[in-house]
Amino acid sequence: MARPALPDFPWDSLAPAKARAAAHPGGIVDLSVGTPVDPTPDVVTEALRSAADAPGYPQTYGTPGLREAVAGWFARRRGVPGLDPDGVLPTIGSKELVAWLPLLLGLGAGDVVAHPHVAYPTYDVGARLAGARPVKAGTVEELETAAAQAARDGGRLGLLWLNSPGNPTGAVLGVDALRELVDWARAHDVVVASDECYAELGWTPELDTTRGGLVPSVLDPRVSGGAVDGLLAVYSTSKQSNLAGYRAAFVAGDPALVRALLDLRKHAGMIVPWPVQVALRAAVSDDEHVAVQRERYRARREVLLTALTGAGFRVDESVAGLYLWSTRDEPGRETVADLAARGILVAPGDFYGPGAAQHVRVALTATDERIAQVAGRLA
Repeated sequence: MARPALPDFPWDSLAPAKARAAAHPGGIVDLSVGTPVDPTPDVVTEALRSAADAPGYPQTYGTPGLREAVAGWFARRRGVPGLDPDGVLPTIGSKELVAWLPLLLGLGAGDVVAHPHVAYPTYDVGARLAGARPVKAGTVEELETAAAQAARDGGRLGLLWLNSPGNPTGAVLGVDALRELVDWARAHDVVVASDECYAELGWTPELDTTRGGLVPSVLDPRVSGGAVDGLLAVYSTSKQSNLAGYRAAFVAGDPALVRALLDLRKHAGMIVPWPVQVALRAAVSDDEHVAVQRERYRARREVLLTALTGAGFRVDESVAGLYLWSTRDEPGRETVADLAARGILVAPGDFYGPGAAQHVRVALTATDERIAQVAGRLA
């Protein structure tokens, strides 16, 4: 069997810039990946320790208590009341679900997976792993074109990826925009999967949960009409709870779709370890540690935003999430090289599509001390 043709892993191309930044006398400030650096909350580590004795196999479906906790989180934090716990499934981080979802949904040669124009590379990779064709589409008109081409090729447009808040741009799709896309997808029998991993990190008043705001979910009744058929929301606790090393995430929505994913994942052994399931339940049941972490990121964001704009950058979108989508209206690789000479490593926009080649993505994920170093070096 021929191996699917995959793009080069984009971060490998950053090695020279990383080496140059590391040579700075003050050391490197790595704002390229977005890896959490703050401690894992005690409420989570204590839960993990309590489950350390785990001689038996865990449940692929997750325990009823975990699935009920996730449903409660959606009601409490995302404006999605009454979510059926049968429509919840823990995953080994969110990236594996993104990468394998087209294959798990049965898509293949001739089929199409649509994703945003400026996007996390794994949406593209997941389509290729299934043998399907990735297509950039963000409007109903573009989706119509993609569906028509897929039909001519003897396939179908089977999956539409949404990403809100977006990575890398930090843009948020409003209720009306989400509803329009969902309505079109349902009318054309297209599954909608919405990657919402940054939803707890909204920075404007209308998006900030601490100020009564909300980042809309694809499962929000205002979007879904109160029914979740054909819809999946993907979420990770890596960002909100500093759990990137735990690989603790979940997918939720249409119980029939979740059951189909579950059946295949049982065969493939795609199981979240029992101690991680216990930790995940603790993470989604406690809001206090999320509020603490959000304020850490808020403070770092303000320092970086001031430093970047003072150094001649324009920050676009970036109303939610862990990144500042920044440009000096020059090729992003030139910006990367210039910042590397100052000991600062960022991600070039071309990682996320050719239309983003004049931007760089600047992560908020460094300690307060290193963030202060950025401000000093840019000044």
